[in-house]
Amino acid sequence: MVFPIAIRPATYTLNEGEVVFQDIQAPRTLTYESEFYTEQARIEAEGKVSAVYLPADPLITRSQIDRLQRTLDYIGIIRNDSYADRSQKMDDLSKIEGLGLDVIQSQLILDMSDAKWETTKQECLRVLELSMRNSIRPNNVFDIQRNVPTLVSYSLPADQSAIVTKMVPPFITANSLYSDEDTRAAKNIARNAVAPVMVKYVTGQAIVSRGQVITPAILEALEQYKLIRGKNDTQSIIASVALVFALALFVSLYYKKIRPPSLTSNRTIMVIAGSFLVFLIAARFLTPNRTIFPYLFPIAAFGFTLSSLFSLELGILFTFILSVLSAYGLTFGLEITLYYILSSFIGMLVLGRGRHIGSFFWAGVASSGVGMAVILAFRLPNTITDMVGIVTLLGASIFNGMASASTTLLLQFLFAQILGLTTGLQLLDISRPDHPLLQLILQKAPGTYQHSLQVSNLAEQAARVVGADALLVRVGAFHHDAGKVTNPSFFIENQVVGSLNPHNDLDPRECSRTIIQHVADGVMLAQKYGLPSRIQDFIREHHGTLVTRYQFTHALQLAAENQEQVNIDDFRYPGPKPRSRETAILMLADGCEARARAELPSNEKAIEELVRSNIDQVFRDGQLENTDLTMRDLNLIAESFITTLKNTYHPRILYPRYDPHETDASQKTEPLASRKTNRDNDLNKIPQQQERKRK
Repeated sequence: MVFPIAIRPATYTLNEGEVVFQDIQAPRTLTYESEFYTEQARIEAEGKVSAVYLPADPLITRSQIDRLQRTLDYIGIIRNDSYADRSQKMDDLSKIEGLGLDVIQSQLILDMSDAKWETTKQECLRVLELSMRNSIRPNNVFDIQRNVPTLVSYSLPADQSAIVTKMVPPFITANSLYSDEDTRAAKNIARNAVAPVMVKYVTGQAIVSRGQVITPAILEALEQYKLIRGKNDTQSIIASVALVFALALFVSLYYKKIRPPSLTSNRTIMVIAGSFLVFLIAARFLTPNRTIFPYLFPIAAFGFTLSSLFSLELGILFTFILSVLSAYGLTFGLEITLYYILSSFIGMLVLGRGRHIGSFFWAGVASSGVGMAVILAFRLPNTITDMVGIVTLLGASIFNGMASASTTLLLQFLFAQILGLTTGLQLLDISRPDHPLLQLILQKAPGTYQHSLQVSNLAEQAARVVGADALLVRVGAFHHDAGKVTNPSFFIENQVVGSLNPHNDLDPRECSRTIIQHVADGVMLAQKYGLPSRIQDFIREHHGTLVTRYQFTHALQLAAENQEQVNIDDFRYPGPKPRSRETAILMLADGCEARARAELPSNEKAIEELVRSNIDQVFRDGQLENTDLTMRDLNLIAESFITTLKNTYHPRILYPRYDPHETDASQKTEPLASRKTNRDNDLNKIPQQQERKRK
């Protein structure tokens, strides 16, 4: 959820100055305010603002004149010092700070008369005052100093003029000082006057090319598209962990509180979890940073598969979680999440258990239609996507629905092979009358074939009323007695009336072993003809661990006084007991149909007693202990059996014979009263027939 596993990952770990290892294009059209370019424009505007200086300060001018005055007075003191000789005076003049008088200039000053010196002194003060009357900024002090010779009076002798030109410039200084505060205010005004710089990228435009160095502008564009992932992923990890934890808690509580039947097997859980991760990783690998592919990814196939093989509830649960995680962090994540969820849910409702190829087609159509509706709901109000883009996404939705339905067919087959499940299409295929095994049963054991049809009718109707898989029960009933084809004449339903019964001449134990063997023979034939393991369970479990009571009773009769020598386990089916609702229903239906065929109940009360007696016997024998059938379920099953058997054994009208080739005189029909008498006679014979069958 955090790390970039996609072909075109949604985020990259890049920093300024690094080299890009692949081309990165804009995933969508985006216009944003560029802080980088705006800041550059503001800096440029600031640079154009001149420094702001204060007006000329007269205090500075007066201060400099006072300094010059003191310096001139000090020179006068040196000139008039009677205690110093000339060399000492020369040395004192050279040491005056800031003047830098050379030997010649010092000699001129010392050689001047007092009147000339006074004239020179006044001229120095005048020239300095004139120089500093105007505003002098630090950057033009040198220019003012160079301009001093032009201010010296032309009437002044050259030697005196040279002294003035030498002494005044050191005292010229800036009297208009730089104002940092005013300058900053001016720069701020210029900065704020700059309009934000807008940058626009269109879908597919290259933001940076492979081998290019990341500049601040490129880095900003990648950040605007949220394509940059910093080296510190703490926040991303916390966000992903929070989402995954919430969904995992939801699944855990659901599994603990509800525990659906399809999740009771660890193998089933592992297969579902593995396929879930395959879909999730594929989605995170293929869909990030793409515009069309998220709408093409057939995520609904996972939900279709779970719904058709297990239950609608399970499909909805895991499709919701898969959709949320797959679209997390993607562009238009909310739209894609709803697109996945709604299209999958509607498709699952239409598909149901997927009993027909047409169901898959219509599920794909429904999924496509709902996906298109979601796209229109989000994209039509969005002016960024043009009509060409919307039409492209609608086409992607159509492909998604059909691809999901097609992928489901493949996943159904794989799941069925791994988990031993049976798909609806497989059941329909092996239930066709022209299936080789059914044809074999029909040809070699026609009585068993008819018995299987009757049992399938009973079991299918009962499965419907208790919410079991009716189609699975029906197909299982078709094949449950397939093993009888290896020795068909040994079973009563395949014996011709009046023929010898082999049971009369064999030892009861041998008869029991032969009868019980039809279970193993049936499993062998089922494997030979490639029946799914779920159908093989019907063959193994339809007798559970019941006892062949006729042979056991016969053995007890033959043992006479040594009945303790008869071991009941010699007459018991190997099992296992029914382990599902469907195989339990088949066991009950098989027993009821066999007894009804043997006893020929004459009325509804007899049928009800037969059915409830058989179910009660199976229940008391503990054959249903490994199933989740409730007492209410058993009552509903009994009522269904009674209704079906009542319709099967209802009395029929004896129709008059009619031959169009006979003469009119010979076309006399039997009077109705006579027909009624004959029918009553036939009904009276039923108890006699039942007694003969018992004997």
